Amino acid sequence: MLQERIEGKWLACFRRVFALNGIKTKTTVAVISETQSRPVLIHLSELALYDLGADFCMIQMPTPPQTAPVPVKGTGTSMAVQQNRAAIEAMKQCEVIVDCTVEGMIHAAEWPEIEAAGARILVVTNEHPEILERTEPKAELAPKVDLGVQMLSEAKEMRITSAAGTDLTVDLTDAPCGGTPGFGTNPGHVAHWPGGLCLAFPGPNTVNGRIVMDVGDMNLTFKTYLASPIDFTVENDFVTEIKGDGLDAELFREYMAAWKDPLAYGFSHVGWGMNPDARWVSGALYDKRDMQAVEFRAWAGNFLWSTGANQYAGRFTEGHFDLPMRRCTIALDGQIVVKEGVLQGDLA
Repeated sequence: MLQERIEGKWLACFRRVFALNGIKTKTTVAVISETQSRPVLIHLSELALYDLGADFCMIQMPTPPQTAPVPVKGTGTSMAVQQNRAAIEAMKQCEVIVDCTVEGMIHAAEWPEIEAAGARILVVTNEHPEILERTEPKAELAPKVDLGVQMLSEAKEMRITSAAGTDLTVDLTDAPCGGTPGFGTNPGHVAHWPGGLCLAFPGPNTVNGRIVMDVGDMNLTFKTYLASPIDFTVENDFVTEIKGDGLDAELFREYMAAWKDPLAYGFSHVGWGMNPDARWVSGALYDKRDMQAVEFRAWAGNFLWSTGANQYAGRFTEGHFDLPMRRCTIALDGQIVVKEGVLQGDLA
């Protein structure tokens, strides 16, 4: 089992990543965490900020009571802040939020207000530090992520196909697009570590077709590789049918149904991974408690789709899946950017 203690190499890694995020002497920073956060990540953040000379504070919230009908994992929708005005106002006064909450605040209800005040966020995902060390954001990834986001922003249509039977069309007209190499310095920027993603958040009634998840594709909410296929029908942004005879499909159907919330079946985002240091195979080497599994959203060449909250389509729900797939082909207005799971052209 991996040990969770302060290692000099991990502290140096945190310092480098924080510096990439523009944190230096007198930068105002808040570290937001909760009582169930991984203590070593909070401690490494504190020491790195001290070494960099940042003007920082530590905000820790009590992890709220369970209200969901099933376990909630890897959502990016932390409930830890609980609309606490003191915590929100404190974060609004800062340039950078280092987010060490268990689920992360990317989709949290409080984040738009904090973002509007000019803060930027770095989500240190709830991984063991060894995983963060191996997927450390690198400056050279930024131009490729920027190019991918530009291509998404300029496209009108994304089409995803695969030999397994996937054939999905996404109307990208006016869809907000974004991505992160794991760092950013502009006000309002959203970064997460591990990073390396290009994403679009489709508007209402823009996603249609079929998705066939095959053996070896990943269910990040469950932190598992699929051992049997799942066949999804998608109509106007919503999963309307989940077919499959194996345990994977049965578990998926039951988890979805437990929410009793039709919005849980809606699309959150679509895109692809860009990080060459994130590895599909890594999930076979860690206990579930060691990983939040964000690495697998970012491995280079995956097709990533997600159900759950999509603020740009006016949908909020705690129900959530992140679902990275192998061996898909992604085309933007007919131009192939990922071919059978391999990044193409200047994205590679």
